[in-house]
Amino acid sequence: MEIKNIIFDFGGVLVDWNPRYFFKDYFNDDEKMEYFLRHIAQSDWNEEQDQGRSLAEGTEIQVKKFPEWEKELRAYYDNWTVMLRSDIPQNVEILRRLSRTDYQLFGLTNWSEETFPYALENYDFFQLFNGKIVVSGAEKLIKPDPEIWHILLERYHLKADESVFIDDNPKNTEMAASLGFKTIKIDPDTDLEKELADLGIQF
Repeated sequence: MEIKNIIFDFGGVLVDWNPRYFFKDYFNDDEKMEYFLRHIAQSDWNEEQDQGRSLAEGTEIQVKKFPEWEKELRAYYDNWTVMLRSDIPQNVEILRRLSRTDYQLFGLTNWSEETFPYALENYDFFQLFNGKIVVSGAEKLIKPDPEIWHILLERYHLKADESVFIDDNPKNTEMAASLGFKTIKIDPDTDLEKELADLGIQF
């Protein structure tokens, strides 16, 4: 089946987001920082906000659980923009080149509905998707729940077997593959152009 659609995850693929970019200087103590991020402001908690819970509610829930970490927890979303360090230039360049072809480009991201507008405003390459982006926080669904891929397919009238899905999380690429997508799992050293070429995508 000929590939017509290329679907990008954002964090770890097109943008470099990591809470350590803020908390490294905040704590000035790597061991304490890692404890905080592993046990207090863990990724499962942040994902609840990506799934539609408000930042304020998420913060209050965690402050009640860990009152001794209140200051650090309140700092988390107050300084979220510092955690969004930059784009990932080599992959954004591929996106720009793809935008000049006949391939259709889509975004499918686990991202809070409250923080995503900042990224949209500050990184111009998001405009290349022409609004064809499914944001987990807006849908109240999060990858790897298969339902979020079905939303993408139905909303934009796509077929999974005509689509490539690119993500840095193996759980997400595994789920997409099980739904019939071609997939590319991104690592920091992935040559995205070569991976796409291996799937027959020329640009």
